[in-house]
Amino acid sequence: MNTAWKCFLGMAALAACTQTGAVGRLVDLKVYDRTSQQELPVYRYDGRYYVAGQPGHRYQIQLHSLEGRRVLGVLSVDGVNVLSGDTADWSQTGYVLDPFAATEIRGWRKSLSEVADFVFADASRSYASRTGRPDNVGVIGMAVFRPRPLPMPMPVRPLPQESSSAPLDQMRYAPATPAPLAKALSSESGPIGTGHGPRETSVVSYTDFERASSTPDDVITLYYDTRERLVAQGVIPSSERTPPSRPDPFPGHFVPDPR
Repeated sequence: MNTAWKCFLGMAALAACTQTGAVGRLVDLKVYDRTSQQELPVYRYDGRYYVAGQPGHRYQIQLHSLEGRRVLGVLSVDGVNVLSGDTADWSQTGYVLDPFAATEIRGWRKSLSEVADFVFADASRSYASRTGRPDNVGVIGMAVFRPRPLPMPMPVRPLPQESSSAPLDQMRYAPATPAPLAKALSSESGPIGTGHGPRETSVVSYTDFERASSTPDDVITLYYDTRERLVAQGVIPSSERTPPSRPDPFPGHFVPDPR
C-alpha cells in the first residue's frame, strides 16, 4: 500500500580504473570538497564508484535531478540517514527535488534551519563509529523514488446517501536529534569516515511526497577513502599519485640582477 510521507524539500563493471563523471541514472550525485573548493573526481573500478577525500576537509553532496517530475532521495552517509541519524533504510524520509533541480547537502540535519557539517575524519572518529555503527563507514548512498502517478479524472457520479470517503492517511516525520559528537578532523594512514562538524545555517521545509513503489527506482552507491589508500588498492592509478614536494637545485637558467 502506498503511503504519503512528509519529506524534506531542499534548496556503477570495468576491470581497469577509469575516471568518470557524476553518478546516478535519475539523479546526478557528486561530492564537492569545500575546503579545497573543487569537485572530487569519481573513479570507476571493478564496477564500483570511488572518490578520494582529504582528512580534515569539509565536503558537501551535490544533487542534480535528471527527471522532469519531482523525485525523492533517501540519502545516507556511512550507513546513517543524514536527516534523522537513524541506521539508514529505504523506507525512511529524504530530500525532495523539483524537476531538473539542483541542491547541496552540506551536513547532518539538526533542525529545519541547521546542519552539522560533513567532514572527512578518521574512521574511528566518524559519526557512525562514535554512535556504535562502524560497519558501513566509507560509503555514500541514495535511494531514489519516483512519485505515484496522479489518478486520471473520473466522471462525476452521484454517490449513495450512505456512502462516505475517508482522507488518505499520512505519516508525519519528526526529525530526531542525534547524540552530540565531538569534532574529529584528522587521520594518519587508516580509512576515513564522515565526522560531525560545526553547525551552519541550512533551511528546508516539509513537503508531501507519495512514492510510486516501496522499492527504489534507482540506488546510488559511492565509496570513499583517502587517496593513498585508493592508490594502494588500485582504484586510482599510481601515475596519479600526488608527488611529494622537493626543493629544486636548478629552478632558473641565468643569473638575474640583484634588486
